[in-house]
Amino acid sequence: MDEVKWLSNDEQVAWRSWLAVNAQLTARMNRDLQAKNGLSLADYDVLVNLTDVPDRSLRMYELGDKLQWEKSRLSRQVMRMAARGLVERRECLDDRRGAYVDLTPAGLEAIEAAAPEHVKLIRRVMFDAFTPEEVAALTKLYQGVLERLEVKAPEVAADGSAA
Repeated sequence: MDEVKWLSNDEQVAWRSWLAVNAQLTARMNRDLQAKNGLSLADYDVLVNLTDVPDRSLRMYELGDKLQWEKSRLSRQVMRMAARGLVERRECLDDRRGAYVDLTPAGLEAIEAAAPEHVKLIRRVMFDAFTPEEVAALTKLYQGVLERLEVKAPEVAADGSAA
């Protein structure tokens, strides 16, 4: 078994700072969206992903992949949003097991109303504090982490060895 290379003090401070920023920013975005627009951050995430595609419709599995959510979480979220008229769940005629999630006019109106204040928050708490060079450095760092996350882990055999 490989020996663990523990985090240095500087690495630990950086890691815990990132965890704190992630938790606090997520909570703040959720509170602000709820208070100002009656949307949860989960609602906003779904709506953003639907506005990012030309026909404003995604297969459930595509939306789940984009959000990195489990099927049950996505299904419950879509059901709640459909009940509020923000999205519509439509059966896929080509695949009986599949379904589409479509953005409704009310969903589009909701995201258009929420986006300006949401962007103001993100700009105020994050980007206004950085130079363009720092933003470029952050982008490079985050994209590097994302690329390493996308690398598939090797298959593991029943005996624990790499398959």
